[in-house]
Amino acid sequence: MLKTILSISGKQGLYKLVSKGKNMLIVETLSAEKKRFPIHSSEKVISLGDIALYTDEEEAPLRDVLTSIKEKEKSAVLSIDVKKASPDELRDYLSGILPNYDREKVHANDIRKLISWYNILITNGITDFRE
Repeated sequence: MLKTILSISGKQGLYKLVSKGKNMLIVETLSAEKKRFPIHSSEKVISLGDIALYTDEEEAPLRDVLTSIKEKEKSAVLSIDVKKASPDELRDYLSGILPNYDREKVHANDIRKLISWYNILITNGITDFRE
């Protein structure tokens, strides 16, 4: 499921892949508007299925991290306000989910993005993070 959910550099939020064209992708916002628009090949697009977090041993796939958050939060939206949370609060939260994450390579902004992505996915009924 995460292979069809995209993050687009320079744009907030997440997008669902709707169709592929010759030199572009058609995406739809994961929000109430469900607005569709083309993304051209010059834009940096990454699938959530291809993202991983650095740990001390190896990388942890995003799907595993999201599943751990879902289990901890019982499939509910996180109550952490990512805009107001301090870097220490964010790091403490991620330590509860992924104790061996690499504290030098994973920054507070990465954790903010992870939490906001999780909230977007849960709000839109996307709770199956398996391959």
